[in-house]
Amino acid sequence: MSGDAKLDSSHEPLLYTARQAADLLQVSPSWLRKKASARAVPCTFIGKHLRFSPADIATIIAAGEQAPRITRPRQPTGRTESTA
Repeated sequence: MSGDAKLDSSHEPLLYTARQAADLLQVSPSWLRKKASARAVPCTFIGKHLRFSPADIATIIAAGEQAPRITRPRQPTGRTESTA
């Protein structure tokens, strides 16, 4: 394999640093590192180096998704407005 051969033909990195992943997720790098060290979010360690794959980032995003709240119209309470 030559020195200029690429593992991925796209311009996206195969793995992101905590800072790069935090930028994509719009969170602080320290928050992301804490979650990764607690194994609360998916991540990859290469030796001692913390990295995040695009799939890890997608999983973190999906885990944070919340369904919209369905609100029902308020039922009348039986109270009437008093006129002064």
